[in-house]
Amino acid sequence: MDVRRAQEIASSPVMANVTYNGQRIYIEHVDQQKGVATIHPLDNPNQKQSVPVASLQEHA
Repeated sequence: MDVRRAQEIASSPVMANVTYNGQRIYIEHVDQQKGVATIHPLDNPNQKQSVPVASLQEHA
């Protein structure tokens, strides 16, 4: 995924189907300069982590 699309998803009120390492996640914040996103698994909002935006996958 590119940084621009990750930012669109993070800003959207509509939930997108995005995964990180096969697990469905929620994008909390995108740092466009660093190319990283703060995410958490849908089933565990307390498990926040920063990951490269390029490692995120969007599914239709």
